[in-house]
Amino acid sequence: MNGIVLYRSKYGATKKYAEWLSKATGFDCIETKKADIKEVAKYDIIILGGAIYASGIAGLPFLKKNFGKLSGKKIAVFCCCASPYEENAFRQVRDFNMKDGLADIPMFYTRGAWDPETMSFKDRTLCNMLRKVVAKKDPSEYEVWERAIMEAGEDKCDWTDPKYLDPIIEWIEQAG
Repeated sequence: MNGIVLYRSKYGATKKYAEWLSKATGFDCIETKKADIKEVAKYDIIILGGAIYASGIAGLPFLKKNFGKLSGKKIAVFCCCASPYEENAFRQVRDFNMKDGLADIPMFYTRGAWDPETMSFKDRTLCNMLRKVVAKKDPSEYEVWERAIMEAGEDKCDWTDPKYLDPIIEWIEQAG
């Protein structure tokens, strides 16, 4: 079976995972904004990766828009986030994004990176505002993502690790 890894990456972590996955599988790899659905539809397996922003998954609009043209394809999605994995949060993101025809598509989690220096002014400002709100809470009551954002602070953190791709590779092997 032939496959392709599509991705949407703003700061590089999702791109890193897409490239690692491409290397591990031999699949082609391309950004969603450069992808042509006529070319994508030629593949048997399609993996889409995108970072989580405000509960949405970057790049997912490409899949939603073109889902009807991918009938019969084996499709999976991975999301990338700076927070550590937490089942309830992952389920909420899945429920929010994988509706209607996408509900049966497997979704996987990869942990990303945090680097305030490379963030856009808007993203950095929003994160700083969020950190100020979280800082008012009792640290013993932080959710997993709140603890992660507070611990990272202004430091550069990179939690990317190829081990996060193991479940995706296993799924690909079973799909093939």
